[in-house]
Amino acid sequence: MKLVLFDGVCNLCNSTITFIIKRDVSNQFKFASLQSDFARESLQKIGFSNVQLSTIIFLDNEKIYTKSSAILRITKELKGYEWTKFLLLIPAPIRDFFYKIIAKNRYLLFGKQDSCMLPSKELLEKFLG
Repeated sequence: MKLVLFDGVCNLCNSTITFIIKRDVSNQFKFASLQSDFARESLQKIGFSNVQLSTIIFLDNEKIYTKSSAILRITKELKGYEWTKFLLLIPAPIRDFFYKIIAKNRYLLFGKQDSCMLPSKELLEKFLG
C-alpha cells in the first residue's frame, strides 16, 4: 500500500493531497492525517517515533520517505509528473533545505484550519483513520 501521512489542518498540505488525488489515475494512494490515531499507530508499529507535523510521510510498502524525498517519490507516480524522479538526483540535504523553509512557514503563507479536513463521500475510501 502507498500511504501518505500529512498535517490535516495545514492548507498547503490539504491542497497537496487534493493535487495527488486528481492525478492518481491508478488509484494507488491512501491518506491519513498525522493527527489521527491510525497514523500514530501505523508509525509506532514500524518504530517511527517523534513525528513532527511539519513533514509529510510516505509509506511505500516497507519503505519510509519524509520531506522532499516523500514529495518526489509521490509525484513521480502521478500522471504527467513522472519527470520529477530526476529531481531525486539532487542531494537530499539540498532539497530538504528548501522543504524546511516552506514547512516552517506553511501556516503563515497558506493558513491553517481549526480541524482536519473531512473528505467527501466520493473520496472517503481513500482516507484511513
